[in-house]
Amino acid sequence: MANNTEFDFRGINHLALTCADMDRTIAFYRDVLGMPLVKTIDFPNGRGKHYFFDVGGGDTIAFFEFPKGPQSVDAKMHAKMAATPGMMHHVAFNVTSEDIERYRRRLVEKGIEVTEVVNHDDSETGASPEVNATTFVRSIYFRDPDGMQLEFAAWSRALTPEDVKADYRTAWKN
Repeated sequence: MANNTEFDFRGINHLALTCADMDRTIAFYRDVLGMPLVKTIDFPNGRGKHYFFDVGGGDTIAFFEFPKGPQSVDAKMHAKMAATPGMMHHVAFNVTSEDIERYRRRLVEKGIEVTEVVNHDDSETGASPEVNATTFVRSIYFRDPDGMQLEFAAWSRALTPEDVKADYRTAWKN
């Protein structure tokens, strides 16, 4: 991956997401996905919870519990919300390419609805049934109990400067 010359980032400290039921969230992320619960914050006077799970590599995913918030959204509403700037689309957890199909089977065995493996590539459709020379990541997608789309993603080749084909025309360009 490219080096950042402006800031010395060390990965993702944590992503802060929301959930409706912390016990259900713990049961999914700790007990189904196997992520250790590493920090819990219970705010005084029953004002909520903020819990952190270890996702490996020194990174964590955290949840704020909002039991009185809106219930999770269906797939159609999620697609609309995820296309809104400022909204999160999905969280992708890095796994090895050798493990992706085994992890898919393991999720299915645990009763999780999961997609087939998607081989993201540089073809016109953006994905192919089989791995090819332009496949850059292999993925499976599934949802947590609140409807958040999750992905297990496995890099399948090193990215190069040729992978950046965008013409930068933004207000941030100097």
